[in-house]
Amino acid sequence: MAIQTPNGYTLDTSGERVVVDPVTRIEGHMRCEVNVDENNIIQNAVSTGTMWRGIEVILKNRDPRDAWAFVQRLCGVCTGTHALTSVRCVENAIGIEIPDNANSIRNIMQCSLQIHDHLVHFYHLHALDWVNPVNALKADPRETSELQKASSPRHPKSSPGYFRDIQNRLKKFVESGQLGPFKNGYWDNPAYLLPPEGDLMAVTHYLEALDFQKEIMKTRTIFGGKDPHPNWLVGGVPCPINIDGEGSVGAINMESLNRVRQIIKETIEFVDNVYIPDILTIGKIYYDKGWTYGGGISGRDVLAYGDCPEDGNDLLGSCMMPRGAIINGNLNEVHDVDFEDPEQIQEEVPHSWYKYDDESKGLHPWDGVTEPNYELGPKTVGTKTNIKQLDESAKYSWIKSPRWRGNAMEVGPLARYVVGYASKHTEFTDQIKTTLGALGNAPVEALFTTIGRTAARALEAQWCAYKQLYFLDKMIANIKAGDQSTANTENWEPSTWGKEIKGYGFTEAPRGALGHWIRIKDGKIENYQMVVPTTWNGSPRDNRGNIGAFEASLMNTKVERPHEPVEILRNIHSFDPCLACSTHVIGPDGKELAKVKVR
Repeated sequence: MAIQTPNGYTLDTSGERVVVDPVTRIEGHMRCEVNVDENNIIQNAVSTGTMWRGIEVILKNRDPRDAWAFVQRLCGVCTGTHALTSVRCVENAIGIEIPDNANSIRNIMQCSLQIHDHLVHFYHLHALDWVNPVNALKADPRETSELQKASSPRHPKSSPGYFRDIQNRLKKFVESGQLGPFKNGYWDNPAYLLPPEGDLMAVTHYLEALDFQKEIMKTRTIFGGKDPHPNWLVGGVPCPINIDGEGSVGAINMESLNRVRQIIKETIEFVDNVYIPDILTIGKIYYDKGWTYGGGISGRDVLAYGDCPEDGNDLLGSCMMPRGAIINGNLNEVHDVDFEDPEQIQEEVPHSWYKYDDESKGLHPWDGVTEPNYELGPKTVGTKTNIKQLDESAKYSWIKSPRWRGNAMEVGPLARYVVGYASKHTEFTDQIKTTLGALGNAPVEALFTTIGRTAARALEAQWCAYKQLYFLDKMIANIKAGDQSTANTENWEPSTWGKEIKGYGFTEAPRGALGHWIRIKDGKIENYQMVVPTTWNGSPRDNRGNIGAFEASLMNTKVERPHEPVEILRNIHSFDPCLACSTHVIGPDGKELAKVKVR
């Protein structure tokens, strides 16, 4: 039976059902089911978050100034961005203004996280959807060297001997039978389109990125003391500045600032000479061969909150990263986003394993409820502990369905770049024009693909690398002018807050728009709700039948071999899903909820 969704998709469940469970190379646990027709084209898609958390419940009645330490542990990847969102949320509620140096340090740390996440995502989570390491054994090292020189003439590691050494290492690896991260790949699948030399170059950079990524995170250890889960502070940042290098243990001095500058410089070189060229080279080969799937709702409905504020006390007015919403593909109108308007952002649960008093309506996060309700629909095949096929007409995911004015939205780097393009933001439009030119002067519609979504991450990593340098220079100028403050503890005591207050905080996490909302009563957390990027992108259907961004990206995609789901993984991985953040694994009373046996 075919069903028409309000956001423009015809869902047909009559074809063969293909189940991918678990979806690997992501953060957390996810299941995906699709129906393919006789031509192996996806006609229906079901995206499921398969675990439950409970951080919102754990936070209740706690000190709001400690919330950042709890929410940061939602995930081992996008840690600091949750902490930053939390401290902004509490600061908004209790009325604390932060020093300019604290804002610069926060932006440097946030940009560091963005770059690190994007780099690791592409090379170590997503690249193997495009790159065939086994095919690299067939490459000619000399031709690989020429390809590298053409795509990235400034990269110093480009000799035929260098690529021959990598190829020999890879050959021993493959012949040993211990494929490690390359195990269980569909390496003879025709969905892989790179020539052997492209595969060898990309695998070489996979190894280079594996070595380099540990350098990027050192910035967060310098300012935050450790990583993952660096330290944060309501009212600023916890690291004092002592430019002479004496006094406070852990203080920031010129030596540490020079180390940060060196890391930023090395990051810019790696992104400019390796990451960007690889994306453009691989993207052009796939684009030229007609692989233009996966756009979903990216050309229709996108949302960005904005981030990297010039002024840390004017988040809404000074964000350097784009903010706004685009509806129905109208790039001539960018809507403003209001975090307090109950009609704008709501979460619905008709197809989510949660319970509302009235499930026909959505709830604004200030009024949000996180009450589990695990029940399967009558058309489910299997049992609660062994599901063979989900019933998408009923509840089928631990992810809620957030909507902006009733619309399913895509969030993430591509959404930010689409909003930046529509806003005529020069820094972003210039990058987009360069990218479209590298794809053979492709039209702007080329952005609305899995290739475009993957490219946007690389472009953002480049943008963030240069913004790190901007805020480092700004902070050093401040210090030279005599300002070494990094924290403000006015209004720190609950006695100054008022009996009942509320607030919100937002960032642009690597995966997209991230918002936290808090209600505080008598100095304690009364309600805390988080709407995370993968909740937006991975949401199930809503009350009107709209499908979310994951599901939409799979629709109408051609799958070469349905039971070797390369294309399904390629589309889903392009969002860099973080199910650990979006789904909810510990009960409010600490009791065991389930046992999982791994074979």
